[in-house]
Amino acid sequence: MTKINFGPLTQLIGVWKGDKGTDIAPEPSGQANNPYFETITFEIVGDVSNAETQTLAVLHYKQIVQRAENGEVFHHQVGYWSWDAATGVITHSFTIPRGVGVVACGKVNEAGNVIEVSTNAEGGITQSAFMEHNAKTTAFSQVFTTEGDRLSYKQAIMLNIYGKTFEHTDSNTLVRSQ
Repeated sequence: MTKINFGPLTQLIGVWKGDKGTDIAPEPSGQANNPYFETITFEIVGDVSNAETQTLAVLHYKQIVQRAENGEVFHHQVGYWSWDAATGVITHSFTIPRGVGVVACGKVNEAGNVIEVSTNAEGGITQSAFMEHNAKTTAFSQVFTTEGDRLSYKQAIMLNIYGKTFEHTDSNTLVRSQ
C-alpha cells in the first residue's frame, strides 16, 4: 500500500478547540457580535480518484459552533478538504443545515502554513430556494493559518439579506487537543 501524501492538509489532522471566536452576523437593524467557542475535527478519508485522471488526498471535517453566553449550538457544518498534489489546488467543500453548499478553491503559501480558499476562482455556491430568496450567499472566502498546534482562521461570507448586502465574518484561534 502506498502512503498518501496529504501535503499542506497534514497540519490540519486532529481535533481543534477554540473559545475566542467572533461572529459578526446580520440582523434586521444592523449587525450582531456573537462570541463563540467551537470544535473542529479533521479526519483522514484517504485518496480519491476523479475520472481516473485526478487523485486527491482528502480529509473529512465537522465544525460545531456554540454561543459563549449559553453553550447553544448555532452553527453545524460538515464537509471535506482535498488537495491535488499535481496542481497544488486545495478544495474546501461543505454544507450547512440551512440548505447551503459551498465549494471554495485555492492554494497554500510558499511556507506551507497559510491556506486561502474562495468561491471566486474555481468554486461555487448552491442553495435552497428559500435561502436564494431570503438570505442568498453570493461569495465565500477563508484563510487558515497554522503554527504547530495553533490554527487561526478568518472567513467572510457575502449575503443578500434584509434587503441589503452584508459581509458576515467569523474568526477564531484554536488549539489542537488531539
